[in-house]
Amino acid sequence: MAQAFKTKLRAEGISMVFKRDGNSTSVLDNISLDVGDGEFLCLLGPSGCGKSTLLNTMAGFLSPTGGEVRIDGEVVTGPDPRRIFVFQERGVFPWLTVEGNIGFGLFKLSRGERERRIAHYIKLVGLQGFEKAYPQELSGGMKQRLEVARALAVNPDTLYLDEPFGALDSITRLIMRGELLRIWEAERKTIIFVTHDIEEAVQLADRVVVMSARPARIQQIVEIDIPHPRDISSPRYLELRDGIFEQIGLAHKI
Repeated sequence: MAQAFKTKLRAEGISMVFKRDGNSTSVLDNISLDVGDGEFLCLLGPSGCGKSTLLNTMAGFLSPTGGEVRIDGEVVTGPDPRRIFVFQERGVFPWLTVEGNIGFGLFKLSRGERERRIAHYIKLVGLQGFEKAYPQELSGGMKQRLEVARALAVNPDTLYLDEPFGALDSITRLIMRGELLRIWEAERKTIIFVTHDIEEAVQLADRVVVMSARPARIQQIVEIDIPHPRDISSPRYLELRDGIFEQIGLAHKI
């Protein structure tokens, strides 16, 4: 890795077979992976390869057919409020304001602490002035900022993001990548981020885990040894990006 990380999450021999109507589909095949505490890790692979299945297994929403996931040495047996999932589909509550959405999981805090926490994350994601707005009054990028703020407000130690910017236009996606990096550098949460966008992975991650087509195996783990903010025209950036294109068989085809 680009820097030394203490292991936060360890996946050992993860396999997943789905059975339906007497048929079996192998989705994950013997995946072992360590994720560092405070690391930004991207899971990269073709659509339908099993990236989201692996992410859901790491988060405890799915139980693997084989192997196990441990976080801080404890076996993951289900979802945990210390680990928050940000879905591809918008997860904000349309009947709550920006303040209401961010404060949704903070009911155990005192009123003063709750208000301080909400104000902190509204400022962190740049939504000042929209505290009383409802989601339908926000742009797509602002809704995604709100979703990230709501996830961070409960002070998780790990964030799982499943292609969170996939529905945004290209310019907004670029802006949101920068925003997410800024937030990550301020908060230093462990982030596991699913994408099929090679540019996105190389721009964001400490390491990129390149997965094969289904049943998914780890083809390669690429250390992105470039400091942030990254110059996407630098020779090293282009070398890393093109190396991943070559790994997945797309070199000289785009």
